[in-house]
Amino acid sequence: MTEYRPRLFASDAAVARVGEGLLARNLPREEWTHEAHLAATIYLLLRHPEIDLDSELPGLIRGYNESVGGMNSDSEGYHDTITRVFLHGIRLFLGGADAPKPVHELVNELLLSPVGERDWPLRFYSRDRLFSVEARRAFVEPDRAALP
Repeated sequence: MTEYRPRLFASDAAVARVGEGLLARNLPREEWTHEAHLAATIYLLLRHPEIDLDSELPGLIRGYNESVGGMNSDSEGYHDTITRVFLHGIRLFLGGADAPKPVHELVNELLLSPVGERDWPLRFYSRDRLFSVEARRAFVEPDRAALP
């Protein structure tokens, strides 16, 4: 089995392209990867503080998904618990980050950290609970361990 290696960002412009592409709903669907989700979230937290991500991120992602032909259903598209767990983790990561640095460097550090791993939420949730319809529709509390 090959170790997963995240796709890293070469510049702040590459991160901004993803974040602004989410907002404008014009990022190509194939570019909306795990890494892009995390990069867009950091970008929005740092460059768009006027956006209340706790209340607006779900709608941004749902709207983007629909704009590129995706669906938001009980089996695909937006997943509330995963989104909110990663938003929480990203805020923790940024709170512990070193002095100011380029956004793409922060994104890359996050992607290479435990919080950036695709399965990070499974440290706190059983697979059944995390991938339940209930967890997709709304945030559910962890059943394995408390979030940090």
